[in-house]
Amino acid sequence: MRILMMGGTRFIGVYLAKILVAQGHEVVLFNRGNKPAPVEGVQQIHGDRGDASQLKEKLSGEKFDAIFDNNGRELSDTQTLAEIFKGHVQHFVYMSSAGVYLKSDQMPHIEGDATDPKSRHLGKLETESYLKDAGLPWTSIRPTYIYGPKNYNDLEAWFFDRITRDRPIPIPTNGMHITQLGHCQDLAKAMAAVLGNEKAIGQIYNVSGDRYVTFDGLARACAIAAGKTADVKIVHYDPQKFDFGKRKAFPMRSQHFFTSINKATIELNWQPEFDLISGLKDSFHNDYLISGRDRTEIDFSVDDEILQAV
Repeated sequence: MRILMMGGTRFIGVYLAKILVAQGHEVVLFNRGNKPAPVEGVQQIHGDRGDASQLKEKLSGEKFDAIFDNNGRELSDTQTLAEIFKGHVQHFVYMSSAGVYLKSDQMPHIEGDATDPKSRHLGKLETESYLKDAGLPWTSIRPTYIYGPKNYNDLEAWFFDRITRDRPIPIPTNGMHITQLGHCQDLAKAMAAVLGNEKAIGQIYNVSGDRYVTFDGLARACAIAAGKTADVKIVHYDPQKFDFGKRKAFPMRSQHFFTSINKATIELNWQPEFDLISGLKDSFHNDYLISGRDRTEIDFSVDDEILQAV
């Protein structure tokens, strides 16, 4: 297949591009051109996806069998792209988020669960609805927290920062909220498994790891991955007693947040390869240490405010 990927030069796109090229596909990336292609020989078309005129100018004359829209956040990011290729593409794969689900008393979230009209990922919900109504051969992927090497969001690195410096780890409430992480390579493999799968057309798939973990358990898992013992010092606090403003005190939402991935494992014939510890070790050794972040000066002022109060 000739495949267009929006983005493709950082995090998930890097892994997906490598997988698709290894499978023999011709991959073309559309991005601003700020970073080199992740695989030698991959073609890049440079432009701003937020500019509809640029998209039309640079892509209208191109032909693709499939499209991976990895970095669309709002409907406006995707609508022009979809209009250009409607009726001319076999598969349009959209990266959504499990953050669209409405809080529920029944967990884990499954693909048919109610969604939250006030979600900060509302744009992704609107895009899913548009793709469905537009009659495109679409598939939507809803990951939970994504982690692994090249992660540009402070998630596992937030824990590693404190563990490598032997600092206490401040965790909101009682540390027993249950969450779920999915390794970046597993996510990319699930996305690649969508191609050529007729069952995936018009479907939504939760994609993540196959186990759940508490906040405290994640802290201990990160310690083990970093070569420490699981006996890390955890300090619990009530976030309602603090006014952090726009400062971020913890990298995850203080609620239960996990999904069932049964549908993806069955219909995509896919299975996560990384368990939590092996995935965190991969991130720690092949990203955190290599980048030198363990030697970088980190701002712990919010931590200190919590620890002093507690």
